[in-house]
Amino acid sequence: MPMFTEDRLRAVTALIVRRMGSDAEETALVADHLVRANLAGHDSHGVGMLPAYVRLLQDGLLVPNQEPETVLDFGALLVLDARRGYGQHMAAESVRRAIERARQTGACVLGMRNSSHIGRVGTYGEQAVAAGMAFIGYVNVADHHDIAAPWGCAEARLGTNPFVTAVPGADGPVLLDMATTTIAAGKARVARNKGVPVPDGCLIDAAGHPTNDPTPFIDDHIGALTAFGRHKGSGLAVMCEIMAGAVAGGQRAGEPNKGGILNSLFAVVIDLARIGGDAAQVLVGVEATKAHIRSSAVAPGFEAILLPGEPERRSAAARRAGGIPVDDRTWEQIREAAGKLGITEAELERANA
Repeated sequence: MPMFTEDRLRAVTALIVRRMGSDAEETALVADHLVRANLAGHDSHGVGMLPAYVRLLQDGLLVPNQEPETVLDFGALLVLDARRGYGQHMAAESVRRAIERARQTGACVLGMRNSSHIGRVGTYGEQAVAAGMAFIGYVNVADHHDIAAPWGCAEARLGTNPFVTAVPGADGPVLLDMATTTIAAGKARVARNKGVPVPDGCLIDAAGHPTNDPTPFIDDHIGALTAFGRHKGSGLAVMCEIMAGAVAGGQRAGEPNKGGILNSLFAVVIDLARIGGDAAQVLVGVEATKAHIRSSAVAPGFEAILLPGEPERRSAAARRAGGIPVDDRTWEQIREAAGKLGITEAELERANA
């Protein structure tokens, strides 16, 4: 399995994104986002997405260097149409504008429609926290086919529909970022590429029965991911669909498909310096909550009590020290995608030197 330093993986990623047509600013943003996802341990949303992005580009379903179109600008309400722009750029720019508005009004309710795949949603929570904000986000995923089965369904009817909430913490954001499926679709792709089964309870087959084999799901779009937490996770998935689709105005599940991967986002960005008048007091409360939870004895089978955001920071530290793994099949797929853009093996080797 190839191992990369952060800088080498970033250079390879930037080479591919640049050759896709992105300008220098967008290239740097997308490459940073993807590599940070790998560092955080979320390989499903890291550089392994590049082959899909190249396919979307060549099918005319991803537009480099796009600017979001303002649909509504009314006080604390901001609605933007990403028009199939590069998702990492579109979402970051939309959240940037929402942060600016929240500084003026105390909070901003953001709707962003019709973006190409926005990647790891937690990145936008981190962006808001770095600006002194709290962030709540609902995302829906409109793909060329449904991939997730709600509770009680034997067939797919939704996307992975992530949910994120983030607030500042003394040692980094307290950040909950999760697909509402038991695993993200990208994790099934990683398992298929590694030739390993997915854990129990993650997938159903064409007949609605549990399966551990990700190959039919990834290769032939057979079966579906399951919702986490039975009816509770399924309910959250439904609300992500409604908030990002029906409320924010993005493409909804069940509508005639427009092709490719489309993400829409409904988010609330809150200026912590305005709410209660003192961001420092919010941080005190966050740390008190963390301390109270950590005052518990550690449960049998666990090494430590980890709060949201901490596993990602541990992964990033370990991978910066020991390297970022990319499985053989994923690396082969990245090389093939680079070749479709006219990038030679020699160019890849130079970027990876």
